[in-house]
Amino acid sequence: MEEKKRKQSDNRSLKCLVADDETLAREGIISYIEKLGFLEVISICSSAMEVIDALKKHSIDLMFLDIQMPHFSGIELLESIDNPPLTIFTTAHSEYALEGYKLQIVDYLLKPITFNRFVQAALRAQEIFNLRNNTGEADASMYIRQGDSFMKIEWIDILYIESMENYLKLHFADRVLIIHQTMAFMENALPKDSFFRIHKSYLVHLSHIDVIKGNFVYINDKAIPISRLKKEAFLTTVVYRNLVSK
Repeated sequence: MEEKKRKQSDNRSLKCLVADDETLAREGIISYIEKLGFLEVISICSSAMEVIDALKKHSIDLMFLDIQMPHFSGIELLESIDNPPLTIFTTAHSEYALEGYKLQIVDYLLKPITFNRFVQAALRAQEIFNLRNNTGEADASMYIRQGDSFMKIEWIDILYIESMENYLKLHFADRVLIIHQTMAFMENALPKDSFFRIHKSYLVHLSHIDVIKGNFVYINDKAIPISRLKKEAFLTTVVYRNLVSK
């Protein structure tokens, strides 16, 4: 296994692992990483087994993971890891996209990967990392995928999120955006002191709740059900702490 340690550019840089069984593919990803000040290469692997070993030795924030590798695939590898790092799949095959997003990956890059597309995915990973670690509180923006591009939105403007099988509807005051992502992923990506999952199909932004009545919350006249299993935690842990005290 090739190992490279580079000087960390700043305290906010993401420690990256690059895994691909093709030398040129690895070098391409590494060259892109080195152009961005907020990414740092910590480990370089050519197989899934090397990835497992590297994760035991290093603290990794972000993996660039090829899907087709010796012994077992990147998908199988990711399924086997408890609490995996943020992951961006890199592959020449588009047919694995759905499986990838079910695993809550950050992005899915199709080879040959352009630098512009790489930057979009890297920025998305940085946004999620900052939100999870409370390092990006001053920046309330995030990127969501819309077709073959990424759109920058302000998460503070999201009223609530609705699950539709393999898709999510992000409801704003003036529009609805549909993204191909899981509810669990968004629940982890968004700040937990601002959003609460009151139902398996609904994640609500606490600041936008107008009324709480019975088993429903109301946001812009939309009645959103509160799960029986979530109600007590919602009322005691979230509502009284975040709403009543204001």
